[in-house]
Amino acid sequence: MVLGIKLAVCLVWVALLIILNRAKLKGWYTILGVVGLFVISIVVLMPVLMEPLSQFVAAIAGLVGRVTGTFESYFKYGIIFIETVKGEYITLRIDFECSGIIEILLYVSWIFFFSVFTKYQKIVMSVIGFLYIIFINSVRIVIICEVIHFGGNGAYSVAHNIIGKIFFYVFIVLFYFYVFTRQQVLSMRLGGFGYSSDKANADKKQEG
Repeated sequence: MVLGIKLAVCLVWVALLIILNRAKLKGWYTILGVVGLFVISIVVLMPVLMEPLSQFVAAIAGLVGRVTGTFESYFKYGIIFIETVKGEYITLRIDFECSGIIEILLYVSWIFFFSVFTKYQKIVMSVIGFLYIIFINSVRIVIICEVIHFGGNGAYSVAHNIIGKIFFYVFIVLFYFYVFTRQQVLSMRLGGFGYSSDKANADKKQEG
C-alpha cells in the first residue's frame, strides 16, 4: 500500500514536470524538480547511504584525531570518543545530520535541474560536490572534537551548534555561489551577447 502511494506520487511529479516543461514555465519546472527529487532522494536513498556516509566521515576525521592524539574514531560504528584536557570523556555519534547526507542530496538535486550545465558537467559537478561536502563536513567534525577536547564537555553546545555550523555553512554558501550563482551569471545573455562573447568581441576590435 505504502509503495503504491510512493509510486503514484512519483508519477504525478513526473507528469507535472512534463506539463511545466511543455508550457515553458522554467522557473516552476526547476523548483518542482529540485524539491521533488530532493524529497524522493531523502525517502529512497537516505536509509541506504546514511550509515556508510557516517562511517566515512568518522574515518576521515579519525585520521586527524589519531595524528593529534586528541580523539579516537570508531568509524565502523560512526562514533568518535573524546578525552578532554580536564579528564572528562564524551562520545559523539555521527548521525544523519552530521553525516552531511541532507546537504549532498540537496546539492545533487539542484545540479540535476540546473540547466546551465550539460549532462557531462552535471555528473562531474555532482562528484566534485559530493567530495567537497564530505571533506568540509569532516573538517567540521574535527573542529568540534578539538574544541571539546580543549574546552571540556561544557563546550559541546558551542562547538556543535555555533562554531561547527558557522564553519560548515560558510563554506557551503561559498561553494554554492561558485557552482550556481557564478555559472548562472556567466551564462547570461544581454541583447544576444554573453560576457564571454563580449570579451571576445572586444579582443577582435583591438586586433582590428
